[in-house]
Amino acid sequence: MPAFSGHWKQVDTHSLSFRPDGLGFGLGGTVQVRLPGQSLLWRVDSGSTLRLQELLARLGYLPVDWRPATRVTPTPGSELAAAVSAPHGTFSWRYPQTPTSLTTLWKPGSWNVVTQGAVMRFEQEHGLGTDGVAGPQVWRALIHDDLHGRRSNQGYNYVFVHETLPQSLSLWHDGQVILTSPGNTGIAQSPTAPGTWPVFEHIPTGTMSGTNPDGSHYHDPGIRWISYFHGGDALHEFPRASFGTPQSLGCVELPEAAAARIWPYTPIGTLVTIES
Repeated sequence: MPAFSGHWKQVDTHSLSFRPDGLGFGLGGTVQVRLPGQSLLWRVDSGSTLRLQELLARLGYLPVDWRPATRVTPTPGSELAAAVSAPHGTFSWRYPQTPTSLTTLWKPGSWNVVTQGAVMRFEQEHGLGTDGVAGPQVWRALIHDDLHGRRSNQGYNYVFVHETLPQSLSLWHDGQVILTSPGNTGIAQSPTAPGTWPVFEHIPTGTMSGTNPDGSHYHDPGIRWISYFHGGDALHEFPRASFGTPQSLGCVELPEAAAARIWPYTPIGTLVTIES
């Protein structure tokens, strides 16, 4: 673990205190103090899920806004205290016509996929590992951005796929559907699982390979506009004669023109819902 700068103070004849600089040791992190002949180890308090959501909302990473009941003084000390004991406030939806498939996933104070996706997107934009876990580095970056008013200006994106025939995909951006396209989901032997997941890999071109239901293998290089969201399932282009029926092995296949338009709106952390 890294060394921390800070200030030592002698409290009395047998006690010393240490105050780290800046935002301290990192919420949820582990601190180790090495002394002659022994080592002390303890864990720093973690930030609350509710405060995590409040900050993500304030910084523009969620489809909700948050308004505090009373003003939190913008200092490192007050931010750290608020992270452990979240201040009261009110969440409200940023857009008047948010899809029901998204609103039903959100619950303030409870960990959910909406929060996970927002954390992953924040991590991606800050060059952190996109594991969707709010560890010490995430908290440090969140508090730093909040103290400096650094709000994301990328907007909020959401993809929902309808498996009813004819199958289709809709891209929702900042309060409105900006694109709808026919698409293909998985065949009966290899269906696309229903549910909601965040995009975890986002690449312009890649090779897809695996095993067909009959046991044979496939190897398809040059697949474009790929956004993986659940295991090996991804949004991507694929050359088919038609679209709108189950034809894939679990992925959501799209015409190339539609896939190219959608891809910039599906960075890591974007939620994808598959619904019947």
